[in-house]
Amino acid sequence: MSNTTPPPPAFPPQSPPAKKNRTNAIIIGSAAAVLAAVVATGIVVVQSRDDDSKPATTAKSSAPHKDAATDAAEKTDPEPTYTDLDADSFSIDLKTKSRQCFGSAGCNLTVEPDLTLAVDSDSVDPDAVYEITYEIHGDESGPIIETAELSDRTSLNFTPSVISTTSSSTKVSVEITDVSTQG
Repeated sequence: MSNTTPPPPAFPPQSPPAKKNRTNAIIIGSAAAVLAAVVATGIVVVQSRDDDSKPATTAKSSAPHKDAATDAAEKTDPEPTYTDLDADSFSIDLKTKSRQCFGSAGCNLTVEPDLTLAVDSDSVDPDAVYEITYEIHGDESGPIIETAELSDRTSLNFTPSVISTTSSSTKVSVEITDVSTQG
């Protein structure tokens, strides 16, 4: 017996066909499908948002036609109406917080406005700020003009006024001169 090996083939053995090209095609195709699904979903969402103001179906009816704006207006509560405040909407007095008199030389007083609302508080706009200008009479140098702010129907902000009178018998008075609305 001879130890002979068969001669090698004339061409190298064939390897199985490469699946890499097919795998790449599947990955690319899947990515394209996912991308198309995302884009289509986005379009559907945008279209559905745009269609919210339009009726879902267009059925014929013998009832009179109402548009969406009319339907919405009928379903919402009417806008509340508020009273326009003016000087007659308030009464004002002065509270004396401190008083120091100097015999015949007069007195120094610290006064604050005491405002009373003369209209129903529910008729006052809760979102508005009202500037109430008032004039204090009785100071030896003439009238003093101050402003108070009414907000949230009940919150009154002001600065106390210090006045000097010519005598202890001087009457101090106050009157509202203007009411303006901010906001």
